[in-house]
Amino acid sequence: MAAVLFDFSGTLFRAESAASWLRAALDETGHALSEPELAATARALEAAGALPGGAEPVELPADLAAVWAVRDESAALHRAAYTGLSRRVPLPDPGLHDALYERHMSPAAWTPYPDAEKVLRTLRGRGIGVGVVSNIGWDLRPVFREHGLDAYVDAYVLSYEHGVQKPDPRLFAVACEALDADPRRVLMVGDNRAADGGATTLGCRVHFVDHLPAAQRPDALLPVLDLVG
Repeated sequence: MAAVLFDFSGTLFRAESAASWLRAALDETGHALSEPELAATARALEAAGALPGGAEPVELPADLAAVWAVRDESAALHRAAYTGLSRRVPLPDPGLHDALYERHMSPAAWTPYPDAEKVLRTLRGRGIGVGVVSNIGWDLRPVFREHGLDAYVDAYVLSYEHGVQKPDPRLFAVACEALDADPRRVLMVGDNRAADGGATTLGCRVHFVDHLPAAQRPDALLPVLDLVG
């Protein structure tokens, strides 16, 4: 293998819990909820699918279906989709919906999987190119920098910067070109079979991991090192 492409959320990093997300936004804006209210509101936000990187909506509102389908094609669409979902849940202040969205873009809202650093560092040591290909509406580079993983990434290909989202093979093609790698010698690692599986259209191999809390998935990325040889 000449290069390995990684998805971001659920693959290299895990988003914080809905409760942690809500608590941080409340603290940052000077608002408060009782613990029972916070827990109930966090559950409602999670069911609404309002946390980017978290669970998808239990029931997608009809008036958001169109924007949801293309949410990762621009920063504006991404914000509209997720703040639209969070507004289905009553909060102490309307401004909290935007505060929640801002919070999820903070490096503090993300935790690398325990084996991510080792895998990326080892690939770099072997001279294998590393790219991050993500369906996303914001710049995740600061997250990698804050957690010390940016030094191992050669290229970031983010859907909102190209106006196209996975599984469209054009996004994977951009990544392969950026790494000067023949797609037939590239491995795509992700947690979403529909989105990340789009890489097979170009001839890439694909390896899937489970989107689990970081503490429950300590070593799922390690097999990548055997797959690249």
